[in-house]
Amino acid sequence: MNAVKNERPVVLITGAAKRVGAVIARTLHDAGYDLALHYRRSREEMDALSAELEAQRANSTLALQAELAEIENLPKLIDSVVARYGRLDGIVNNASTFYPTPIGSVAVQQWNELFASNAQAPFFLAQAAAPHLRSARGSIVSIVDIYAQHPLAQHPVYSMAKAALAAMTRALARELAPDVRVNAIAPGAILWPASGKAAADQSDLLARTPLGRIGTPADVATAALFLLREAKFTTGQILSVDGGRELVV
Repeated sequence: MNAVKNERPVVLITGAAKRVGAVIARTLHDAGYDLALHYRRSREEMDALSAELEAQRANSTLALQAELAEIENLPKLIDSVVARYGRLDGIVNNASTFYPTPIGSVAVQQWNELFASNAQAPFFLAQAAAPHLRSARGSIVSIVDIYAQHPLAQHPVYSMAKAALAAMTRALARELAPDVRVNAIAPGAILWPASGKAAADQSDLLARTPLGRIGTPADVATAALFLLREAKFTTGQILSVDGGRELVV
């Protein structure tokens, strides 16, 4: 039995439970989207976010737990969204793994883990979702990084994985045209790392950012909404949301 098609557009957001992902979820929800919200381990945060959004509009969210490194889970995620809503209009590839991998000490497990969330999962999600996105004339938005173009010291594997995601954005923009638009956002400093950042490092980064501040999750979320909803003649593009930092990197 086919699901009844949802009246509102539906977007799947990976890594949606907290930080930037949660703000993207709130922003899209406020704009009228119903949401499939993926999380990995942050069950408590996801429960709180879902309750918050459901209080605003009942039956507007679907929480989905999955390990994105397990490729066999990815088509199941798409199937779950379509079974619930009868449609899929967009994907926001927000989930990301980030940690240093100094050259000379990189293990295969680290390579696999960093590529799994930052490149592999976005591709196989797109492949599984393509028929539904074509039907909806939908959109994919991936969160890349300025380090895809300007590699971060001590983080070669992360930087390469994000570069692969940037290349995927351009490649899928060609492969899925004209029905599906595929774009990305390359944020600069949006939040200081959860483990903290030395004051001197913070000052140095701000000195190299023309707008003189770090960004906010809302800066990324509004860019995602623009690419999903407004940028109807834009595909294969990577939008820098970095306060002008790429001008002086």
